[in-house]
Amino acid sequence: MTGTRLRYLLRPREVGDRTNLQVLSVYRDHGVVPKVSRSDNFNKTPEDITRYQEVRVGDLVVNKMKAWQGSVGISTHHGIVSPDYLVCSVNLVTHSRFFHYLLRSAPLAAEFGARSKGIRPAQWRLYWEDLAEIYVALPPLEEQRRIADFLDAETVQIDQLAQSRDKQLEVVAEHDAAETYDMIRGATLGAPMHVSGSDWLGLIADGFRTAAVSHEFEVALGKMLNPGRTQGEHLRPYLRNTNVQWDRIDTSDLLLMDFPPEERIRYQLRPGDLLVCEGGEPGRAAVWDGSAGEIYYQKALHRIRPRGTSSVRWLYYCLRAATYMNVFAVQGNTTTIAHLTGEQLKAQRFPFPDRAIQDKLVSMLDERAHGRRAFQAAIDRQLALLAERRQALITAAVTGQIDVTTARGVSA
Repeated sequence: MTGTRLRYLLRPREVGDRTNLQVLSVYRDHGVVPKVSRSDNFNKTPEDITRYQEVRVGDLVVNKMKAWQGSVGISTHHGIVSPDYLVCSVNLVTHSRFFHYLLRSAPLAAEFGARSKGIRPAQWRLYWEDLAEIYVALPPLEEQRRIADFLDAETVQIDQLAQSRDKQLEVVAEHDAAETYDMIRGATLGAPMHVSGSDWLGLIADGFRTAAVSHEFEVALGKMLNPGRTQGEHLRPYLRNTNVQWDRIDTSDLLLMDFPPEERIRYQLRPGDLLVCEGGEPGRAAVWDGSAGEIYYQKALHRIRPRGTSSVRWLYYCLRAATYMNVFAVQGNTTTIAHLTGEQLKAQRFPFPDRAIQDKLVSMLDERAHGRRAFQAAIDRQLALLAERRQALITAAVTGQIDVTTARGVSA
């Protein structure tokens, strides 16, 4: 193999004002793909995309903030990407598909991580000057082609297995969402139904009344974040949008903000508070269990507490049903990120049976959620093993640890 630094194989290029081209994104698991082909990207494309950079077929695209996670790839699409990405043309001494595998192999990901700069992982960035110094070993072009053919044949089988597992999860999630929708309407109780007065709810069980969220709960936004509030004498951990996932609050990546004593009653969370995302995926929610001790919350989140007898857990399942029915997506505005404002959330009407019925249905929903989580954990373990196998195979092939010349489907 011959070795060289990436600066001799790549040439950074910034060509803007190509607004007629499709918008592309870079994914850790998928490489460079059209943004519209993915439903799990909640960042809205801004109206002004004149600064977006052109990407030609065969270009390398690097997500500077996530390169260390594998968000790099050789593009097979002509389009544009965010100006925060790095776009490079590639020297013809490389075979496009081999180079794509090489750059997404474990040793290169480790190099990207080692050379990224920033205080913490969420702020790491890989700059051209550091990317350019990475050394890579390249076999002859014909050997690159053979390795790429081998990996194409082998990884497609792994990818098909992973896709089948993902499909299983999708089917379970779809069934769970439909069941949640029926249960919050009382459709599973066998009781007579009546018109709710809400288009998305349709019929609800007799004895279920509809009421605005503000009638049953107190809704409050968290503290506005600005640069000056990340310093001070009273720094405390707080939750932000990304910490709140469906039915789960991730406290592994907490930031600090200044919360003086006079603000703590207003912004400190109590066990049992329901947190609802304002943006990103509007309506996503979880109940705070108090496990991390003293903690506060940012303005990107709504904090909800009961006014009377209704359960926050019941409201959580109502929010799940509403997001399944795209209620908040329809109500969201058309700016960069759709928002569920406090006014919209307070005015949203949900069905509210007596507390005893709420608790009964919540218990059933929680039991189903527990089974679903166990199933998802088993599938996630399988997916992790498949991803591990895929990465090990790629790394072994591009580094010459295995001989691919006699591999199935590969001509010598």
